[in-house]
Amino acid sequence: MEPDGALYATIAKHIVLHRDWLNLFGDGHDWLDKPHFPFWMAALSYKLFGITGFGYKLPAFLFWLAGIYYTYLTARDLFNRPTAILSITIYAVALHSTLFNFDVRAEPYLTTCIVGAVWHMLRASRGAWLHLLPAALFAACGVMTKGIFVLATIGGGWVIYWIIAGQWQEFLNYRWWIFAALCLLFIMPELYSLYTQFDLHPEKIVFGRTHVSGIRFFFWDSQFGRFFNTGPIKGSGSPAFFLHTTLWAFLPWSAALTGAVIYLVRFDREREPARWIVYGSTLITFALFSFSGFQLPHYIVILFPYFAIISAFFLQSGASAKVLKALTIIQVITLLATGVAIGWLLFRTGIDSKIQAGIITLVLIVAGLFLRGRSMLESFLIKGYAVAAVMYVFLFFFFYPFLLQYQAGRQAAVDIPQSHQAVPAAIYGVLSYSFEFYAPQDVQVVRNQQALGEFLANKPCYLFTSKTIADSLLHSGLKASTVAEKPYYRITRLKPAFINQKTRSDVTEARSLLYVN
Repeated sequence: MEPDGALYATIAKHIVLHRDWLNLFGDGHDWLDKPHFPFWMAALSYKLFGITGFGYKLPAFLFWLAGIYYTYLTARDLFNRPTAILSITIYAVALHSTLFNFDVRAEPYLTTCIVGAVWHMLRASRGAWLHLLPAALFAACGVMTKGIFVLATIGGGWVIYWIIAGQWQEFLNYRWWIFAALCLLFIMPELYSLYTQFDLHPEKIVFGRTHVSGIRFFFWDSQFGRFFNTGPIKGSGSPAFFLHTTLWAFLPWSAALTGAVIYLVRFDREREPARWIVYGSTLITFALFSFSGFQLPHYIVILFPYFAIISAFFLQSGASAKVLKALTIIQVITLLATGVAIGWLLFRTGIDSKIQAGIITLVLIVAGLFLRGRSMLESFLIKGYAVAAVMYVFLFFFFYPFLLQYQAGRQAAVDIPQSHQAVPAAIYGVLSYSFEFYAPQDVQVVRNQQALGEFLANKPCYLFTSKTIADSLLHSGLKASTVAEKPYYRITRLKPAFINQKTRSDVTEARSLLYVN
């Protein structure tokens, strides 16, 4: 999906087509926003499986599966086996856990790197010294995915644990200094790549200026610059943003997580110090996100393994039968509300298969209402899985296929024959990362009319642009045929006017694919 997922897939495509593993290119220019690791993983997958959506998503999905395993191990070793089993049944179907396997960005990699590093650190702290190596490798891969703030999530819980347990000697323990040295060693490929692409070329224009240091951006501007909102990429943050974001992103377990937080603050008497590795990391990261100047909803998913563990511990050990009954009722209400929301969307959007979608949704809701477990906890889980089933069947079989019709670049790119892979293609006057990715050839981004004229001189060629520009070129005498004309809307920012089938045409734009012969 555009913009981020398709852009990242295109950057990895450029690596493979140009055999350039050091320099990242996106949007037609040198690209500095994110480190290299996710793009290297996708590019390696492309080499094995081809440049496809499957090839892009597979390594992220495998990392996610590994994250489930490490979530289990962390919960088992810090809590108990029943909590571990319950935590992965929660984590596996939380809403944004599923969405980030569909709209793949950096989070599947980052989440696993964090929880994997923490578990190996736990093993190393208990005498298994060899675990320092994978711990440092996971931590370094996390840093090469998102930046050095990842270390706050990995190490923040440990710092709080040592303080609470009075283990001041751990701050000087040489095992952790070895860990830090190994992390620095393992991120050298990233630092070398940034140095060769940017620091060696101060003449390059990045973020509208020259003399941009890739290493400085990596260590400061991309992290502290976003947090303090002083870097080249700015946003507007609210301290309450991730509170309400978590309520929908962690569905169908939001009520359980809320209850778990209340239980831990007010009623948990065990207060096992080592569990602060989880609690402290969650608290520090959530606070950093909440007070950051740059906020996006998907940032919070790196805490989902810990959210799941905290919720599972509460459900397994702290929730009374009365509380579980209340949570089950909330799940039933959520199930019914989800059905009402889907019904409204089916009516409002006019999806072609709305009758089929409505029947399947109704069957799943009825099944969820009548199925019960052998205990109140099992009933709670069954209702939660019913909510998940209703959401995901609707989203992935009906709603997203409907939305993707309006991702014009992808729809147009599939009309280019694979046999035309050697025919040049370009984008002019619009942005479409999905066209860049799905087109069989490397796609050039044309910025001005002079560059457009130079490109069109290379006949035959393909040009993807707005319908207005396409019509203007055709009227000016350009000898070209219209291969495809597709509707476009930014489907990751849905508005009521688009949802309403009666007003949808007012907010969609037309995109054209020309074949200049």
